[in-house]
Amino acid sequence: AIFLPETAASVRAQELPAGWDLEWIVQEDGERPSLAHLFDGDTRTSYAANGLQLGISVTRNLALARLTGDLVQVLDHDDVLLPGAIATLIQKFEQHDIYWAVGAADDLLSSGTRVSWNSALPFGIVRAGAANRWANEQGGNWPVHCAGLMMRTELVRALGGWAAAPIDDDMVLFAELSEFGDGWNEETVTWLYR
Repeated sequence: AIFLPETAASVRAQELPAGWDLEWIVQEDGERPSLAHLFDGDTRTSYAANGLQLGISVTRNLALARLTGDLVQVLDHDDVLLPGAIATLIQKFEQHDIYWAVGAADDLLSSGTRVSWNSALPFGIVRAGAANRWANEQGGNWPVHCAGLMMRTELVRALGGWAAAPIDDDMVLFAELSEFGDGWNEETVTWLYR
């Protein structure tokens, strides 16, 4: 929770392309919610608390149920969107017939320094099935970090949202999504991962 104010500031600073609006859905997991005050007076934020410890997948699915937009951008509480992050990925959906997009990420270390990650996939269009073939060849290690994934909301719902898997729950959804349709691997660093 100590990182959430910085995350919130990065979301609030996003500027979107003409015709797009930002709706930030915040879903707090846990039996004793304590973060609602961070969103008081923010008309673009919809906050809700589980009131129970339900885990990441269920919490994300509860947020998904409240979402009204065409695209959903995943963002964990401790990650930071860089300026223009959402607009960069939205443009890929406008320019290409894709179902998902992800920007490059830098690892934000506790010292404040950033370490870049090398992409295992080529930048640009990632054809349906390509990410899963790569993962198969690498022993089940997918080449995309799903904490920065933008997806078509309708397809995420059609695929059942996030699976209740003991580890890498977001990879189950990504494996389905990336098999279903083409995606985009963006070279621009759009977010910081902790």
